[in-house]
Amino acid sequence: MSTGLTAVVITLNEERHLPTCLASLDWVDEVVVVDAGSTDRTQEIARQAGALLFANPWPGYGPQKNFAFDQARGEWILIVDADERITPALRDEIRQLLRGEPSPAYDAYDVPRRNYCFGRWLQWGGAYPDRQIRLVRRGRARYNNRLLHEGLLIDGPVGKLREDLIHDAFRGLDERLPKLNRYTHLAAGDGLKKRRVVRWYDFVIRPLAIFLKVYALKQGYRDGVVGFIHAGLSSFAAFAKYAKIWEALGPLRSPKERGGALKDASEPAEMPEKRG
Repeated sequence: MSTGLTAVVITLNEERHLPTCLASLDWVDEVVVVDAGSTDRTQEIARQAGALLFANPWPGYGPQKNFAFDQARGEWILIVDADERITPALRDEIRQLLRGEPSPAYDAYDVPRRNYCFGRWLQWGGAYPDRQIRLVRRGRARYNNRLLHEGLLIDGPVGKLREDLIHDAFRGLDERLPKLNRYTHLAAGDGLKKRRVVRWYDFVIRPLAIFLKVYALKQGYRDGVVGFIHAGLSSFAAFAKYAKIWEALGPLRSPKERGGALKDASEPAEMPEKRG
């Protein structure tokens, strides 16, 4: 059986976001949900929405999305995170593209993404347009195996769509800080593969540079207090990443213990917020 468009969503304890996400996909030919072992109502919500549900233990972002690709039967695949939703305007643009003549000229398309923090759309600080490749021709794209910021490898040219994808990044600090902790854990796990020492400037210069880049150079100040908090959290994420690498490599640990603090980085209790 072959359908025109399959949407793929990977999940782990996403009962708060998933209903809105799946409702925005009610127009596609097929929805594939790959769940990594949720203990909340995620799987029930997916079944009730009519999605094809597959269980797969968490192997990391890239491998999990590749597994989802392998379950898709459509000629085209629409990649959507559980905390994202397709707007009616983006839906209409994709429909027109796939139904039009001649056939699409590209093998993949990126879309602009609106990130909402504290219920507000972040327009500055590098948060928009935040283009993401989300529409791909089946068989022409695979993810690499990085723990975080997995790369999508495209075998063919990439085009651009105009309409926005909505991302409900976080609604408050009580939601953001645990995600930041998990995100930096994964980022440190990736960094530990490349680094064997952490210098003083990793704790000072790098976080400061990120704050200035987000808040000043990319005009995050134009988003007001929310823009300042966004810049501060971006800076702190860099500090926490290097602190965790230092802890894993630190002199207080034996050679066997080094890296142990990050050994479970590929298996988060809950998937952290994605950036990019």
